[in-house]
Amino acid sequence: MDKIDCIVVGAGVVGLAVARELALQGREVLVIEKHAAIGMETSSRNSEVIHAGLYYPTGSLKARLCLQGRDALYAYCEEKGIGHRRCGKLVVATSEQQAPKLEAILAQAHANGCTEVSLITGAQARALEPSLACIAALASPNTGIIDTHAYMLALQGDGENAGAVFAMNSEVTGGQATESGVVIRVRGSDGEETELEAATLVNCAGLWAPRLAAGVDGLDDGAIPRAYFAKGNYYSLAGKAPFSRLIYPVPEPGGLGVHLTLDLGGQARFGPDVEWIDNPQGDIDYSVDAARAHGFYREIRAYWPDLADDALQPAYSGVRPKITPPGAAAADFLFASHGNPHYLGLYGIESPGLTASLAIAAHVRGLLAA
Repeated sequence: MDKIDCIVVGAGVVGLAVARELALQGREVLVIEKHAAIGMETSSRNSEVIHAGLYYPTGSLKARLCLQGRDALYAYCEEKGIGHRRCGKLVVATSEQQAPKLEAILAQAHANGCTEVSLITGAQARALEPSLACIAALASPNTGIIDTHAYMLALQGDGENAGAVFAMNSEVTGGQATESGVVIRVRGSDGEETELEAATLVNCAGLWAPRLAAGVDGLDDGAIPRAYFAKGNYYSLAGKAPFSRLIYPVPEPGGLGVHLTLDLGGQARFGPDVEWIDNPQGDIDYSVDAARAHGFYREIRAYWPDLADDALQPAYSGVRPKITPPGAAAADFLFASHGNPHYLGLYGIESPGLTASLAIAAHVRGLLAA
């Protein structure tokens, strides 16, 4: 049986960042990914936003790692020449009833260290974005957008340059945690299974992290969280949007509302909404129902009244790897060993996981060294 110092399962943005971090520390790293390429699930199906860190409970891992990761990510993008833009965003209240929510978000942002966030009037917001309709807004200048694929390629390149090896088309089918390490079974593209022993196994399987953990005998399975799947649908705009910043409504349960984001080419997209789906046993249906756009128009026109009929087209969808059910408050990021020092599982790494990825990797390094 091959013995490896460290195995990272999952080559999404977080797995790539973790693999890079550990390889740069001089550890032998093998990344196992079931897809043929990196970042084929949540990492390539999101808003590509660099979040400032406004919303998360003060002192939470989400709040702390988002701020640390945001600053590290901007610096990394500058160093590597990765496409990005610190375009800023406006969180808008479109009725007097929503105004207190802005005050609450502002207080939360300042408590989290985002002291650059400010409350502005509707007139001030319209001076920045003349097509906007709102009574007040929060201005977040440190929010930005990023070329996620270029970022992931840079992480992979750094990892490989530091000695990390990638095994694509390889899926973990089960394993056994022991006193000396974690033995896993890996099925390759030819259907053959191989056993590998890792001194350290880091589970960065995203949507499938709880399922992978449940398949490893010897872990405290009573502490493994349950996965909940919240699909988010996106629609693109036909034509050019009259906005230079991201526009967010006040948050809604399960997500941040149907917001307007921009790609680096200036193309606008709207979403994601929240569509809870049954726990899938196989491939996820990522198709976008054109009919769901009907509900988008009303929400978008609350802050952009001039949105034309039939302007939205189905774009893509993603699924948030949640560990709390519908109606429950969003859980913090969870890092758990389940009683085995050779295992570390990362669960519920939804937004702001992309923004926080470099800080998450540093946090994992610290946990493994403790």
